[in-house]
Amino acid sequence: MSDAINLKPTLLLPDWPAPDNVGAFVTTREAGPSQEDFAAFNPASHVGDNPDHVALCRRLLQKEVGDERPLQWLNQTHGARVQQAYRAEPPEADAAVATSNDYACVVLTADCLPVLFCNRQGTQVAVAHAGWRGLAKGVLEATVAAMNSDPDDLLVWLGPAISNAQFEVGPEVHDAFVAVQPETADAFDHSPYRLGHHMADLYRLARFRLEALGIHHISGGHFCTACESRFYSYRRDGGQTGRMATVIWIK
Repeated sequence: MSDAINLKPTLLLPDWPAPDNVGAFVTTREAGPSQEDFAAFNPASHVGDNPDHVALCRRLLQKEVGDERPLQWLNQTHGARVQQAYRAEPPEADAAVATSNDYACVVLTADCLPVLFCNRQGTQVAVAHAGWRGLAKGVLEATVAAMNSDPDDLLVWLGPAISNAQFEVGPEVHDAFVAVQPETADAFDHSPYRLGHHMADLYRLARFRLEALGIHHISGGHFCTACESRFYSYRRDGGQTGRMATVIWIK
């Protein structure tokens, strides 16, 4: 294995008006120790990658936020549970909130939508793992409720996810959203590939949910993990792939 200095991850920094005391980034697969299907920076321990490579990726990731600030890893379940205090043993949750600089919040994705939150004062930060199941189950609503802030005080950034042009879903996905929020029908186009299927827009679905909560300061949402080689994509790569880490913390 090469010296870790040469394996520094290539990071995507969110373009949003967060205060200076909020740190955040998304890892990419462009540089790192992971090999073959998982090349090159995979911090996910549940996908079948070499455990030594994963451990090195996690150590390198830790360096980016500072060794004094542990990363709050989660066992993600495509649900709506929000972790609100640090636990060394990863809890089952799909979002995490921090109100101090004691730890950094992390989610892992490879087509699902990572959503960053902070308040204007930089005293609260959060990140949510929002695939279609999590969105339908209310993970964004649960995260906002856990932050307990005025919605107009919250800033949001939508990170790298699969685009609607690449995300074909069955009628059950369409119905799960439209039955609850009829206007979300605008986030679905009829699939040109299969009758009765739709092309789903995760970014629009997230915006519908956030705006219904009174949140309007929303940035990002212009990526496609399946189209851009710098990202892992579960669909593009046939399920054998790594994960990006989306991280946020209070400095």
